[in-house]
Amino acid sequence: MRVNALRAFKAEFFRALAHPTRIGILEILAGSDRTVQQLQAALGADQPTVSQQLAVLRAKNIVAARKAGTTVHYSVRDPLVADLLAIARRIFNNQLIGSQSLLRELQRETRRR
Repeated sequence: MRVNALRAFKAEFFRALAHPTRIGILEILAGSDRTVQQLQAALGADQPTVSQQLAVLRAKNIVAARKAGTTVHYSVRDPLVADLLAIARRIFNNQLIGSQSLLRELQRETRRR
């Protein structure tokens, strides 16, 4: 695989994650398999929205579907996705801490004037 093709593959993977509902779905599925109805309830979203976002995640092989009778259970294909989300959460936390520090500095500067 060429370097540019690999970068494009990586970008497509991250693009598949780039939606609030899809992130929510993955955070929920990191804990255990769920049905569309369970995901709807946990996200407070309607069935078409959840199904549409699951379709995007399935197309990129990030989630898998398993049928049990008339019910479809969804799961994360690779448990490392949960680790990726946890690391992202840590990065965001660090950014917010930095933003809070800047805000406090700005407030101190404003008071001195």
